[in-house]
Amino acid sequence: MGLNMVPKKLFLTKGVGKHKERLTSFELALRDAGIASQNLVRVSSIFPPHCKLISRKVGLKYLHPGEVVFAVVAENSSREPHRLVASSIGVAIPADRSTYGYLSEHHSFGETDNQAGDYAEELAAEMLATTLNVEFDPDKSWDEKKEVYRMSNKIVRTANMTQSAIGDRKGLWTTTIAAAILIFE
Repeated sequence: MGLNMVPKKLFLTKGVGKHKERLTSFELALRDAGIASQNLVRVSSIFPPHCKLISRKVGLKYLHPGEVVFAVVAENSSREPHRLVASSIGVAIPADRSTYGYLSEHHSFGETDNQAGDYAEELAAEMLATTLNVEFDPDKSWDEKKEVYRMSNKIVRTANMTQSAIGDRKGLWTTTIAAAILIFE
């Protein structure tokens, strides 16, 4: 199968669900993300060479009910009232599109969308930087690192998709997900 198994497109999505049952809250988060009718197979975090990042709206049109779909998924849940939960996918795409990039999954408590998203984005960028021999200082701020990545001309784009939610005040399970959906067409 070889090259036939390298995805051509990828989209990011997110969702949140709340319910008295944890599994049902997860299902509701998948529905919110638009991916509940697919059979998800979790994979590790490589952004394929020559892959195109497309919008969720366009990406959902490629999916069919019951289809086996490969995905990088971050999920988190809590039934603690008022607890902030977050799930985030970070992406780092190399300037040389014939090489691979990275995706990262991050799940946290007490982080806002911006905090969790920046962290996930930074994780993906740092993983890519290590494969491209781009130096980075882990003690520098994320903004300082972004400038180093830009100056290297080796990392062209970073982004994230993050979903956070505050735990239901009545103690229902609150589940967040963020996912990168891989498409082979």
